[in-house]
This record gives sequence, structure tokens and C-alpha cells, in this order.
Amino acid sequence: MLCRRYLGDGDEADDLMIETLVQALKKIDTYKFTGKGSLYGWISRIAINKAINHIKRRRLHVIPLDFPAKDEIPDPADDAMESIPEDNLIGWIAELSDLRRTVFNLHSLDGYSHQEIGRMLGISERASISALEKARKQLKERIRQYLKEQET
Repeated sequence: MLCRRYLGDGDEADDLMIETLVQALKKIDTYKFTGKGSLYGWISRIAINKAINHIKRRRLHVIPLDFPAKDEIPDPADDAMESIPEDNLIGWIAELSDLRRTVFNLHSLDGYSHQEIGRMLGISERASISALEKARKQLKERIRQYLKEQET
């Protein structure tokens, strides 16, 4: 699931997941148990690093402008959000451009700051903020369309 969140494509995500597991097995002697969930966190970090490196090698993303996008789409209500199937949300995230999807995942789902994301991706902090706002705007529009279709 984590690899699919970053790459969007099933085959590439599956390949990355296998590479992650192989690397984790090769380096298992470097793993230090620090409590419940630490193995998952350690393997997740390997997967995230591999996904970022893969995306950097693909270089399919466009260079973002260094200013935030103005988001004028209202946030959907929480109860409406609960009615959306998880597969739809995952699919909409996968439709984002490489940069927007990566920044969205790193910030919104994995908790990295824009400063950290900028260092990881080789972009400015402002570019990270802009990419996140554009990703959120795009996702809100897809959610709004879906909810409107469900009303009819």
C-alpha cells in the first residue's frame, strides 16, 4: 500500500515493494528494536527512500512555481468523506503528478515538514507548500465531483 501511494502504478509499486523487502532482509542486522511498530517504521522508511529515489530518477514531474496555489474549493464535510470508498481515494491520489503525489504523501500521510520534504526532493520549501496545496485542491475537486454524483 505504501509503495502504491507513492508510485501510483501497480507494477512499479510491486517492484519497489519487492526491492524494499530484499533490502530490509539484507540489512536486518542493522535493525534496532525500539518498541512495538518499530520494524514497520524501519521498513516503511526504506520504502519511502526507495520511492523518492525512483521518482527522482523518472524525472517526470514538472518544476513547480514557488508560490502557493489559491484554494477556493471548500473542504468536504467529515460525514461525507466517510462515505467515500478507500479505493476511490487511493485512485485519486495515484492520479496526481509525481511531485504532487509525493509531497502529499510525505506531508499529509507520513508527517514530514515542508523543510524536510524540500531537502529530500531537492526543491524549495515554498515549492513543497505549493505542490501540496495544488494536490489538495485537485483532490477536493475530485471528492466534490464524486459527492455530487452520489446525490443524483
